[in-house]
Amino acid sequence: MGKIIDGKAIANALQDRLKEQVAYFSMSVGRKPKLAVIMVGEDPASAVYVRNKIRACENVGISSESVRLPNTTEAQELESIIARLNRDTGTDGILVQLPLPSHLNAKKIIPLIDPKKDVDGFSAMNIGALMLDDKRGLYSCTPLGIIQLIRSTGIDLTGKHAVVVGRSNEVGKPVALMLLQHNATVTICHSKTADLASITKQADVLVVAVGRKGLINGDMVKEGAVVIDVGINRDDEGKLCGDVDFDSVLPKAGYITPVPGGVGPMTIAMLMANTLKAAKRNAQ
Repeated sequence: MGKIIDGKAIANALQDRLKEQVAYFSMSVGRKPKLAVIMVGEDPASAVYVRNKIRACENVGISSESVRLPNTTEAQELESIIARLNRDTGTDGILVQLPLPSHLNAKKIIPLIDPKKDVDGFSAMNIGALMLDDKRGLYSCTPLGIIQLIRSTGIDLTGKHAVVVGRSNEVGKPVALMLLQHNATVTICHSKTADLASITKQADVLVVAVGRKGLINGDMVKEGAVVIDVGINRDDEGKLCGDVDFDSVLPKAGYITPVPGGVGPMTIAMLMANTLKAAKRNAQ
């Protein structure tokens, strides 16, 4: 029977450490780190995520600005707000909550954020920094959290076969690069991969991030594998569930993250860490 990785407990411990670091920064610099979160529209899931991020800021002592815009907001207005926050020396991190309404193009909006304030780690410069293993960059929060969850198991990634199911710019690609940096041998699978199960069964570490409920079942997992479920879906009863069929995989896995309570809390904790990192650079 696999051990459940308690992402909430790990994230809380990290936030407790961040509280001390934020307090020291605030005392030394004379101001708190500041995160600005921009949300366009009334997407219920996005509203929950934004609320959780603002709450985390309060918890660790980071100042926050929540910019709520109507669904009808035009690109020019959003661009103007981002420009203002870029210029504001007291704002260290800027986050545009995705998804945006259909008339706004995230691929055009996100690059407008100053890379030094891009705490989501989505800009070309920060993705490039990750590729080059340049620690000055701000890396994507969910992949950073995934690495912390894997490390919490005590497993040494050196030489291990890590399989990532999903190739998104937000999770799949960056977490594959991070696993490489930890000396794992990495395979990336996606919707065009033939015989997915034959590859996932080889994984010592399996990261699943595709957004399809129950995609991975117990027959597709190697005995004793570390399984990280990034998916957020709804089951037939409307309850949150992941991309992994938890009940069938739990007996096979060595370690497994639950949904909810696994990757999600770590993503927010790493956002707080990125905001502090950006603030330190901004204060230099």
